Amino acid sequence: MATRTDAPTRREQILKEAARLFAERGFHGVGVDEIGAAVGISGPGLYRHFAGKDAMLAELLVGISGQLLTGAKRRLAEVEADGGAKAEAVLDSLIEGHIDFALDDRPLITLHDRELDRLRDSDRKMVRQLQRQYVELWVGVVREVYPGLGEPAARSAVHSVFGLLNSTPHLGRGGSLSGRGVTAELLHRMARGAFAAAGV
Repeated sequence: MATRTDAPTRREQILKEAARLFAERGFHGVGVDEIGAAVGISGPGLYRHFAGKDAMLAELLVGISGQLLTGAKRRLAEVEADGGAKAEAVLDSLIEGHIDFALDDRPLITLHDRELDRLRDSDRKMVRQLQRQYVELWVGVVREVYPGLGEPAARSAVHSVFGLLNSTPHLGRGGSLSGRGVTAELLHRMARGAFAAAGV
């Protein structure tokens, strides 16, 4: 989501506003009329794009899990294509990608924490499956950088770093953080420090 530069479609606009409103007021605290008003269409007009709020929530949470995994695979491939398939470079690229998500898509983090259990079982299982693949990709890279780190410890370290990076909704109010570059650099150093501590 954060890497897209072309104009968003109406469907993407609806999802962005739904994510913001759901994160601010909770899934049940927001009606379709409010989501429609946020993008300049009638509430019933939303049904041309989505079957309902449940469908929006599912697309948001399944969608971001898929995007994170796809983005991580792309970053891995890009580093390897440069001929510099060094594990350190791959890990730095993965961290940068997750930081971009954590800073640019903070409502989705809040939404995942609060509303994941509202998904249908099949959608929730899909989110978990995509997340497991994302974690395992990271675990493999972390173990290349820190070969002495066992698989369970590497997995714990990856989850800990995700917890750190996904704390961004608590860093400030409003649509953006002041000093984004400084915040991103600090988060990157902290993530690498956490992995280094785990790998000792």
